[in-house]
Amino acid sequence: MEADPATRRERLVAIGEIAAEIAHELRNALQIVSANVYLARQNLPASEPHLAKIERSARLAHAIVDDLMALARGEPAHAEPVAVVDLVLQARETLPEPGADFEDVVIPPGLQVRAHTGLAARLLHALYENSIRASAPRRAHVVTTAERIASTTDGGKHDRVAITVADDGPGVPPEIAGTLFEPLVSHTAGGTGLGLALARRITEAHGGTIALVPTAKGATFRIELPAT
Repeated sequence: MEADPATRRERLVAIGEIAAEIAHELRNALQIVSANVYLARQNLPASEPHLAKIERSARLAHAIVDDLMALARGEPAHAEPVAVVDLVLQARETLPEPGADFEDVVIPPGLQVRAHTGLAARLLHALYENSIRASAPRRAHVVTTAERIASTTDGGKHDRVAITVADDGPGVPPEIAGTLFEPLVSHTAGGTGLGLALARRITEAHGGTIALVPTAKGATFRIELPAT
């Protein structure tokens, strides 16, 4: 059963406060990382691949913090055409390794959604992270599919892109399905109760939908976002 509107509002306020504090701490930590990378570059070859990877990860983390803070403040997402396959690849860049075996099925290279690139990638990242955590300690097998469909919410005037993320984990018991997207409610060990709540918030900010699809095995999430 979903939380009542008042409880959900309280949780969203709490998330905003938590997000602001986390963002402040993360920015401080990232500044230290960036400063130390700069110092390391003075003594190592400019082409050192590990430093380049650290720099890319730090820039990505900075961007994630900025995007999430904008979302917490209720700022509208700046949407632009972006290829689904690019979102999928970006979403996996910062996942723990080794975490999962990924399989991409039916993702046409030219299939695009209209979305904020950073936030949409973060949405998929949250789903992948959920699959990895739910399947632990076993390595997860995650399948991603995407296809263009006619909208069912506006009389078919605007096409959508349906993206599904399916894993072979233990699945979602019916008794917790109703609170799966509620903020600060976690059903996995080590979870914060923020990942799937954030996924829903990002999806709704783009005028999309996200849902758990009933399946006989594992967990399958279906996202619908505006197509270009």
